[in-house]
Amino acid sequence: MLFEPRSGRLAAWGNALLAGLVSPDEAAMSIVGEDSVHRVAGLPGETGPVGLTLALGRLRALGVSGLRVALPAPGHPLGLSGPPEFNARALEAEEAVVAVGAALGLVPEVVEAGPAGDVHVSVTWHVLPVREAPPADVPSLGEAERELAEALREATVVLTRLDVAGSGPVAEAALSAYRARADAGREALAPGYPARAVRVLALAQRVDLMVSLAYESGHGGAVAASEMAARSEALRPVERVARRALVAAYNSAVEQH
Repeated sequence: MLFEPRSGRLAAWGNALLAGLVSPDEAAMSIVGEDSVHRVAGLPGETGPVGLTLALGRLRALGVSGLRVALPAPGHPLGLSGPPEFNARALEAEEAVVAVGAALGLVPEVVEAGPAGDVHVSVTWHVLPVREAPPADVPSLGEAERELAEALREATVVLTRLDVAGSGPVAEAALSAYRARADAGREALAPGYPARAVRVLALAQRVDLMVSLAYESGHGGAVAASEMAARSEALRPVERVARRALVAAYNSAVEQH
């Protein structure tokens, strides 16, 4: 999973810009993050890819009043509303942004180049038509918070029972990096989001991290094929809850209006 999906950054800072809470340059810089460059292709009225600042202004002119996140997975079209062509592209990318106020969606295409330690990441957001309908399976912030609290308890029990509770130097390094990012404010939402959304996002990312470490960990007792299958089966619903909560947090700036 993605602790900080690019679609989340685009939606969060795009919403802050649309609400007049940040400048276009601040929004664009925050969306790009540690990537090298972001471009937007397929915008109505544009003949080729354009930069984020121009793209966000164009979306506003087209009537976009907000941006929602979709984080679909096989069998779970979370945040999507169709049509099938857009859903398929979003599922392949594992994320997308859906505009409110105009029947448009954006799907990222990520290209990495360069040697290890000096990777150049460029992102092209492809604009595609979407169906204007309620997004699939997105909970309220309250529902997401309750589900997450239960999921965190369940994940802890499951990982302890399977002896894959994130032990070892790799897991410790990942946890340390996560804490450092959180301390630096990297995980905070953009201006305009309710405090509950920030809390839900942080908890969702914590659950997300636990699930990812459990899948990737080579430590502990879950090494037999049957135990690996048991691990995946136990963690799948927890992962689903975390993704639902991430979407609820990012979409809350739109839903509260």
